[in-house]
Amino acid sequence: MAKELVQYFGTGRRKSSVARVILTPGKGQIVINGRTFEDYLPSAATRLDVLQPLTLTSNEGKFDVVANVNGGGLTGQAGAIRLGITRALMEVDADLRKTLKPAGLVTRDPRAKERKKYGLKKARKASQFSKR
Repeated sequence: MAKELVQYFGTGRRKSSVARVILTPGKGQIVINGRTFEDYLPSAATRLDVLQPLTLTSNEGKFDVVANVNGGGLTGQAGAIRLGITRALMEVDADLRKTLKPAGLVTRDPRAKERKKYGLKKARKASQFSKR
């Protein structure tokens, strides 16, 4: 009989991005929306941001990451994937929370774009005041 497939799921959100992350024991391959990690995230800084939970818990190279992400820009998507990986790692081993929580990786970043108000050009930007 074939070896049982073990998968760990985590959902991450950031700004308007939503990422569904699946961790499977493997060699450390990362696939985002069917594309390679380096191809999808060209910036080295955002790539480090995504890998942060794996490096912190010294799990890089132990899990294959498959992420489906939609909405928002690349930075928001990277943040969503990071939170998804963090939640999936906590599903693998609950004791990892002790390492991830002080680094601020467990908390969902609540900051989002403020809505536009009527009478203003943007959320807070008003037209220039004229006395006369």
